[in-house]
Amino acid sequence: MTATTDTRIAALRSDPAMSPLHRSLDVYYGDPERDARMDAFYSRFVTDGDLVFDIGSHVGDHIGSFRRLGARVVAVEPQPLCLRALRAIYADDDQVTLVDAACGAAPGRTRLQVNSANPTVSTASPEFVRAARGAGGWEGEVWDSVIEVPVVTVDALIDEYGTPRFTKIDVEGFEDEVLAGLSGPLPALSFEFTTIARAVAGRCLDRLTVLGFDGFDVALGDDKSMTFERWLPAGDMAAHLRDLPHLTNSGDVYCVTGRRQAEAASIARRRLTPAV
Repeated sequence: MTATTDTRIAALRSDPAMSPLHRSLDVYYGDPERDARMDAFYSRFVTDGDLVFDIGSHVGDHIGSFRRLGARVVAVEPQPLCLRALRAIYADDDQVTLVDAACGAAPGRTRLQVNSANPTVSTASPEFVRAARGAGGWEGEVWDSVIEVPVVTVDALIDEYGTPRFTKIDVEGFEDEVLAGLSGPLPALSFEFTTIARAVAGRCLDRLTVLGFDGFDVALGDDKSMTFERWLPAGDMAAHLRDLPHLTNSGDVYCVTGRRQAEAASIARRRLTPAV
């Protein structure tokens, strides 16, 4: 982080109005080793001058990584408190565009169920909230308010900003709806999965296969390391996700088109990336 960013993060951490985000700010900012691991990981997908979509930005730590790699970022986030933090952190960065919306299957509006105590799991999916009730590891999570937010599609973002080199989708059980708003293949993307909503991941893999994605790997939890370090077909990835124990909780599936070319490019980029 720059000194200016440090100052802005410190101001957010000391602002009582931002208290629901204080834990996220503590976890996701101020750890240079974590930042270095993220940058090394995403360098296989993102290089200087690329366009990246960050769908479900929360407090923007992934924006920071993409920017350190030299990418332009379109960040989509519907939560007012998170948007306030993002505007503060990236106030003077003209390579970051903030979109005040959720992302979904069709333009319009949707109801966002907000978890005030833990905004990182706020969701536009009622099914996700129902799945969390009584599930191990989700005890005490409460979605205590509902707000109406605008919805944009990935296709609309592409029409306005261009085709991204990489797209990160992290929207708490609404990932399949996001992908329903994409009508063609992209070079690479990731989507979050949870073990309380495995059917969502299955629908995502089905949709991505239809769109032409043919290579899949997965990183579990917040660990930025691939499980297989090779691109699997969709059926193998679906079986792997089904077999994961419940305690795995979550992770991100990485998806590419032209998996052989992507494998070669990924290897080449890793060779050029200094060890951390």
